[in-house]
Amino acid sequence: MDSSEAIFKGIKDAGINFIVSVPCANLKKLLIMIDEDDTITHIPVSREEEGLGICAGAYMAGKKTAILMQNSGLGNCVNALCSLYELYSFPLVMIMSHRGTEGESIIGQVPMGRATPHVLEALNLEFAKPQAIQEAYDTVKNSWIKSTTDKKPFSVLLEIPYWKLKEEE
Repeated sequence: MDSSEAIFKGIKDAGINFIVSVPCANLKKLLIMIDEDDTITHIPVSREEEGLGICAGAYMAGKKTAILMQNSGLGNCVNALCSLYELYSFPLVMIMSHRGTEGESIIGQVPMGRATPHVLEALNLEFAKPQAIQEAYDTVKNSWIKSTTDKKPFSVLLEIPYWKLKEEE
């Protein structure tokens, strides 16, 4: 199982059946796997806060929701996370390609990479930063239960080195 397959398997085993996404190179293989799965509704969006609104509606219609995005879009989501998700205690799994971390080749990604955990903490949102394939699978698999129990979004931050992991022996 490689890094993308672990996340996909975790999504499936969590029962997540509705995903919105904003493109990211690190999510490319995962998004293809999601598109090929007939049991998951996948809606690509152009902006992250648009995705949060769509996920809120899908949740109210009985879906188990997630958003896949780059952490740089977290700043676009702050108002929706506070005025919609916090206010109405909606669950959501946020799977983020955490750019601007170790190994980042684009200097413009670094400031938001550093800020991402602090933004989530300021919003009082829990997150995990799995470093290994099995750890990532376990985190994603348990993310929906955690989010529904806590009645708020839960984030999985997948840093650049994570995406370079190969099959575990």
